[in-house]
Amino acid sequence: MVISLRTYLTILTALAAERLFEVFLSRRNARRALEMDGVEVARSHYPLMVTFHALFIISAATEAIVLRRPFPGFLGWTALLGALAAQALRYWCVTTLGWRWTTRVIILPDTPPVSSGPYRFMRHPNYLAVIIEIACVPIIHGCWLTASIFSTVNTALLTLRIRAEEAAMGAGYVHAFGNTPRLVPAMVRIAEPPKSRAPHSATNDL
Repeated sequence: MVISLRTYLTILTALAAERLFEVFLSRRNARRALEMDGVEVARSHYPLMVTFHALFIISAATEAIVLRRPFPGFLGWTALLGALAAQALRYWCVTTLGWRWTTRVIILPDTPPVSSGPYRFMRHPNYLAVIIEIACVPIIHGCWLTASIFSTVNTALLTLRIRAEEAAMGAGYVHAFGNTPRLVPAMVRIAEPPKSRAPHSATNDL
């Protein structure tokens, strides 16, 4: 049993539709956060990230069609499972953050950080979901060039994003999540975050 090219392109179309839904949800939540005196930071690299994610889907489709990539069998099915797991992790983040979830970095002063759900095990679970997605979605149909190139660029973008976000959050955030790994889940939380009024970032990557 294989995943046909038509099915793969349908998967990419669904992913593009999901991105549009996330943009809508992010804009709605961002308006609410800004109305509550939220402060947006790291605005300069946001258009680059939007462009990156749009080109990612286009690149995967183009490579599959133009280079006639064959379905890679077991590896393709494994990649599909990885992509589905990434989606599950992403929407765990969305439901945990609720109205605080946005694709922008918006700091909410005097709001305690969210430490429930996946944030109990890592600081940036949604970024982990993006890493998995960028690596797995192209491999579903053997698009290893897209997976390699965009994973490399994604590493650079997320490094920039995480540094900007954590710098904006300040010492209170570092104190609350100092024992929590950034991207590799900790099975047991080393220490519970203190009940401080550290600012919280209403944010998520694309």
